[in-house]
Amino acid sequence: MKKIMLITSALLLASSAVFSQGQLDAYKLSQTDLFGTARYLSMGGAFGALGGDVSVMSANPAGLAVYRSSEAVATLSINSASAESNWANIKTDGSRTRVYFDNIAYVGYFPTANDEGIVGWNVGFSYNRLKNFNRTYSLRGVGNPDYSMTDYMAERAFGLDYNDLQSEDNYDPYRAQDDWLSVLGYNSGLIDHMSNSNTEYTSTFGRNDGTGGWVPYQLTATELDVTERGAIDQYNIAFGVNISDLVMLGATVAITDINYHYSSYYAEDFEGSNYMELENWLDTDGTGYGFNLGAIVRPADFLRLGVAYNSPTWYKLTDTYSATAVSHTDYWVDGGYVADSPRAFSDYEFRSPDRWIFSAAAILGQTALISVDYELTNYKRMKMYNENGIENTNTNSDISRNFGNAGTLRIGAEVKVTPQFAVRAGAAWIGNPMKDALKNATEEVKTVGTIPHYTIENSISNYTIGLGYRFTPSFYMDLACILKSQKEDFYSFSKIYDNGQLITDSNSATLKTNTTRVALTLGCKF
Repeated sequence: MKKIMLITSALLLASSAVFSQGQLDAYKLSQTDLFGTARYLSMGGAFGALGGDVSVMSANPAGLAVYRSSEAVATLSINSASAESNWANIKTDGSRTRVYFDNIAYVGYFPTANDEGIVGWNVGFSYNRLKNFNRTYSLRGVGNPDYSMTDYMAERAFGLDYNDLQSEDNYDPYRAQDDWLSVLGYNSGLIDHMSNSNTEYTSTFGRNDGTGGWVPYQLTATELDVTERGAIDQYNIAFGVNISDLVMLGATVAITDINYHYSSYYAEDFEGSNYMELENWLDTDGTGYGFNLGAIVRPADFLRLGVAYNSPTWYKLTDTYSATAVSHTDYWVDGGYVADSPRAFSDYEFRSPDRWIFSAAAILGQTALISVDYELTNYKRMKMYNENGIENTNTNSDISRNFGNAGTLRIGAEVKVTPQFAVRAGAAWIGNPMKDALKNATEEVKTVGTIPHYTIENSISNYTIGLGYRFTPSFYMDLACILKSQKEDFYSFSKIYDNGQLITDSNSATLKTNTTRVALTLGCKF
């Protein structure tokens, strides 16, 4: 097997359609968090029927028609995320604290002086953060004592001719092959082909037992460090109309930006001085477009009912990625090898799922209100396409098989202690659309490129409290505190099955992320 001590593909920017995005990438790009003004947050985001807050432009724009004055607002928040992992009974903690500018918005109110028909209309412009990706987490231990990452690479490379995996002077396997992890593993010396086969592979971390058998080295330690950064930001242009103070209608045109940055370091130590390392970097950037439609009716003075439709967002995205792998093992006479994948990019299109929001709110005199939203999202409607709009049939088949509907329940309440001072509380529970095959890891998860790690989400809960104070009839301040808890199962690499039989196992780690966010909104009505 021809080897060189350092294989670098010049880090050239090369277009590659083979880094096709998977079902879990689609899910990651489709999720949103509880973000908005402090009043919106402190009531769990349950404003679909209530309206009267700039955050409704991202959900039910009919809420704009509730306004009886113009308004300008801005929100600043402090976000602290701590992640705790438990892998084979070894716990590891990590945390990250940042300050964010969550939204800024303007609503213009234009009365018509009519008593019936169109009695007023409103326009709104807003920037609103929909999701925050920022967190760091680490895992330590021997999570998979019987299987190494290199065993996973060897099984993943099965069926590929080793001559097609080698980097040569006039041949670049990254341009020729679909599975970059197999190419990287082979050229970094983490796996090698078997002596009696061109298409079967084994980990290089082991020894012959003298009788032709293979004895893997004992794993002594495993570590992983992951950093995620970025956000999903939305810019809205909205319109609302009030018809006879009985029906409010609204529409939003939404422009959504995604920026996501991922880096990971993974290492395994074996008996003796043998070890392997794998580093990955991924940047996802792009813009999408969508629209929201909504209605609110007032069958009685104390009751409001709302319904809204949020269309899919149609994105054009670019992934930029690179990786490095290192082997140091007694298997190789010169000790080991280093290999870099080329720094490459992939353009593609993505359609997020659409959403329906059903809402009700009760206005209890001049002192209190309670509101509830139920959001239904069909994640089966997520779709991936290549840069020319041709459907990614493999990924979309996985999505259709492994995802379904998910519901989000939001409730909120407000009590005015005095005409100037209000206290609020709320909660939001986000359901999981994944089916049992993903949750229970009973089928292989096909990871893309050279990133083998992934997480399976279990549940997300948000509990919120807040207060508001009106300094003058025009100027006010709102404060909110949000406690978010998210649980996930982390896998360093996927299990692999052959006709339903497990051939490479992977034990999950428990990952729990707790986020505390304090948001301050300043607003002015005029």
